[in-house]
Amino acid sequence: MNEMHSQSSWITTEISEDIVRGALEIERTERGVLTHRLPAKARTQFADGQMAMAQSQPSGVRLVFRTSATSIELDTLPTKMIYTGAPPRPQGVYDLLVDGELAGQASATGGNTVTIDMATGTAQRQSGPVSIIRFAELPARSKTVEIWLPHNETTELVALRTDAPLELAVDTKRRVWLHHGSSISQGSGAESPSGTWPALAASVGGVDLINLGFSGSALLDQYTARAMRDTSADLISIKMGINLVNADVMRLRAFTSAMHGFLDTVRDGHPVAPLLVVSPVYCPIHEDTPGPGAFDFDALARGEMRFVATGDPAERASGKLTLRSIREELARIVTQRSVDDPNLHYVDGCDLYGAAENEELPLPDQLHPDAATHRLIGERFAQRLFADGGVFAGEV
Repeated sequence: MNEMHSQSSWITTEISEDIVRGALEIERTERGVLTHRLPAKARTQFADGQMAMAQSQPSGVRLVFRTSATSIELDTLPTKMIYTGAPPRPQGVYDLLVDGELAGQASATGGNTVTIDMATGTAQRQSGPVSIIRFAELPARSKTVEIWLPHNETTELVALRTDAPLELAVDTKRRVWLHHGSSISQGSGAESPSGTWPALAASVGGVDLINLGFSGSALLDQYTARAMRDTSADLISIKMGINLVNADVMRLRAFTSAMHGFLDTVRDGHPVAPLLVVSPVYCPIHEDTPGPGAFDFDALARGEMRFVATGDPAERASGKLTLRSIREELARIVTQRSVDDPNLHYVDGCDLYGAAENEELPLPDQLHPDAATHRLIGERFAQRLFADGGVFAGEV
């Protein structure tokens, strides 16, 4: 980090849709800009705090521009989550990429906090100060800069300053990949926003990512399907299953109908785009045991964050969902529909991370992958889908 510039040497650029990528909407606030991964109409159709938090956390959202600046400052107001009795959550990370290569990382101090007591279900919010993120000693040449926002912290953008002018980064050749999934797709367990498995796969595939991975909230909601229908995209994927099990929101009869309806809605807006259905990756606690999932309070008493499955395996006979039954049904649905929809495809999530991989890289909290597993899933997805002969193959 070099010495701070004088106030007069900075150029302030408005944070607008022109430089924000990966968000479906930006909201003007009293201080600046808040990015959303669901549009306003969708946000009026649920009263679920989990979804509200998840969609406001900017996984896959980044500022993209060209500049010869050697120093960049971003004023930001993060909202950090604190869970009573649990280990502190990792700080949100801002990744700076120069011409596609990671060139710097930073975290924001200060900001707002929300303290959640998982035993009582209560939450307390406390306001905090704006933080300044600085990146310095950047190459003094014209370059494409990307600032990837934290995938796990709601982030209000207050101001962007550089020591040289900005211009738009125009790249009309890159295809847009629209992806929907759970917290695993949002990036839980990843070290940084460009290290989530969808971001890694998008980098290898040379595509622009719109990540609609919502922690705890991939539940076949029609407002999500409509948002996908109305979003311009060249490639589409839907990774579905784990939240349906651990939230215990429906049985097989409802799941089959809801999945068909979700696909129908997406196809209304994207009738011929390659559409990939991905079943859940391996998760031992829910392979054959239905939900609901729950916090392991014995582990929490030891200062560990872990999850358990609380359902009764005997209820599978009456249609209670498990990961195994969801994989079977998704494969059947895609096989049935692909007769009339040749651009619809299926990938078994266990081909990305299965029982063998779980032996070597177990899920630390029994539910979410760690950083190494994100890399593995991202690499395997890219190898299978973006490589020659893959469903998403094309120019990079």
